[in-house]
Amino acid sequence: MHEPELHDLSDDADYAASIQQGSARMTRNDSRKSSPSEPEGAEIVYSKENVAIHPTQYASERISGRLKLIKQGNSLFMTWIPYKGQSSNARLSEKDKNLYTIRAVPFSDIRSIRRHTPTLGWQYIIVVMSSGLAFPPLYFYNGGVREFLATVKQNILLVRSAEDANVFLVNDFENPLQRTLSSLELPMAVPVANVPSTAAIGSSSSADQERGESDKSSSNSQQNGRQGQKHHDPARDISIQVLEKFSLVTRFARETTSQLFRDGFIDGFTPSEGRKHGQVSPARHHITPSNDPPKVPDEVSVAPDPVEFDKLSLVWGKPRQPPLRQEEWATFLDAEGRVMDSKALKKRIFYGGVEHNLRKEVWTFLLGYHAYDSTYAEREYLMSVKKAEYETIKRQWQSISPEQARRFTKFRERKGLIDKDVVRTDRSLSFYDGDDNPNVYLLRDILLTYSFYNFDLGYCQGMSDLLSPILYVMRDESQSFWCFVSLMERLGPNFNRDQSGMHTQLFALSKLVELLDKPLHHYFERNDCLNYFFCFRWILIQFKREFEYDKTMRLWEVMWTHHLSEHLHLYVCVAILKRHRSKIMGEQMDFDTLLKFINELSGQIDLDGTLREAEALCICAGENGAACIPPGTPPSLPIEDGLVYPQLEDDIL
Repeated sequence: MHEPELHDLSDDADYAASIQQGSARMTRNDSRKSSPSEPEGAEIVYSKENVAIHPTQYASERISGRLKLIKQGNSLFMTWIPYKGQSSNARLSEKDKNLYTIRAVPFSDIRSIRRHTPTLGWQYIIVVMSSGLAFPPLYFYNGGVREFLATVKQNILLVRSAEDANVFLVNDFENPLQRTLSSLELPMAVPVANVPSTAAIGSSSSADQERGESDKSSSNSQQNGRQGQKHHDPARDISIQVLEKFSLVTRFARETTSQLFRDGFIDGFTPSEGRKHGQVSPARHHITPSNDPPKVPDEVSVAPDPVEFDKLSLVWGKPRQPPLRQEEWATFLDAEGRVMDSKALKKRIFYGGVEHNLRKEVWTFLLGYHAYDSTYAEREYLMSVKKAEYETIKRQWQSISPEQARRFTKFRERKGLIDKDVVRTDRSLSFYDGDDNPNVYLLRDILLTYSFYNFDLGYCQGMSDLLSPILYVMRDESQSFWCFVSLMERLGPNFNRDQSGMHTQLFALSKLVELLDKPLHHYFERNDCLNYFFCFRWILIQFKREFEYDKTMRLWEVMWTHHLSEHLHLYVCVAILKRHRSKIMGEQMDFDTLLKFINELSGQIDLDGTLREAEALCICAGENGAACIPPGTPPSLPIEDGLVYPQLEDDIL
């Protein structure tokens, strides 16, 4: 489709008016030239109080703080520091609040800013990084979104997206696909090199640039190496890069920002306030460039595992069993086809999985498409009714004429995105391999139909990876659709634009690690890894890239039983991290090294051992573990408190 040229903000009267008004206000109230104690040239060009984030769905647990835009030379940085000691809820500690602190993010690392103006409620923005990750929404309880955007535009190149008037692009895109991905706030399909900052904050050197190039080279080598382990499929390369970009985050200029950001703006204090209150930034050391060759760190003693992990799995984790077979499955059914003891059935599947030729029947129960107490006749009737309903929904998009499509931007965008994704999904399998494969067309049709069934959520990259095994097992379009609908009732929040579902799960993961392995938690804390973004891909698509296809299906059916916990996937994350804790801590891995190491575990994880260890951890954690997970955390069914996907209230299809 033809892509119109991007339009500048100057054509918007609302923003044009705010430039003069906001600039005057900033100059009068907010802008402060650097004092002699601050690095020369640093200037706060925007500051706003009472800007809040919501780590959970409870309004009482919001975290308020100060948002600043800081300029030095030709570079612009954004910080958000939570207020200290002002949490309205006892569940949120200072450590919890610090998980969300935004320190010195250069706008060269930012892809876009999306403005949301709900009919009811406060305006908020979502800042999307070049990596595809987004920060939690920033709510402006005292207003100031217009002035924020006006200030950004005064200092860097900011243009409005042609596809969505509420999306403002920080970098100029020449690729039409990347424009679309940015307007939908999805990860890039093709990596784009970050625009280098023209001026480093504080001290910088060529050594910093060399480190950056080395990081990129290392990341690329790692990606190529992992892909080479599996059947090479060039069509999947870009798709794999997309999913990897979900878990990639920059170091936010840790090695190039000055003491202004490392020590000065900690806990919401300015440099002078910090010294006045005796604040010292913990575990942050100024890095002095050196021409000396890097020193190999001495072997570091690793703190012992507090729960004696190896012994724990032997005591509490039961051995895995053979998969459920047809003969045994028949013993769970009465004469009319009802499951007589669903709890016993789910427990049996939890410990052994399901034989492949039986999955088509059993998965419909695990996913909630069929009720456990339904009869053969009731299931047949339901399938006929649901098939007719599916065809009705499908005809909604099939009936759109070319003339309608030309005036239906969201439909064109979503269809184009789905068309690109399905031809990259699991093409190494014979079921999806080859040109003009009818199963690939089925995958496309189901995803398009779902985008009309669920207008609010639509389609996001990664959904095709969740649908692919379901279609592979069911071999039926209608049944695959309704099983996918049931799955997305639980995993849909993973694809919220504001990433609230993902952030809630990562937050819960951090609390579980703190509960089950404090030394490892403290290690992550000292190395700025408490956001757990290195586990992002695991959670987003349920470990699909970490195991072979058949093992992925076995892991999924085990997790779908919800035996012991609905959140077994979080304990699986903890089990994998604890299994490799000695290497992580012993080699003193920083965030980037840890991310590379985690990604290279793909295809190397022992599924049966991991499940046994996850079971042991879940039993050991007990009620304390359950208390670490906020209510409504995916894959729990959403709490009925209004819209299921509130982030799209101002932009539905």
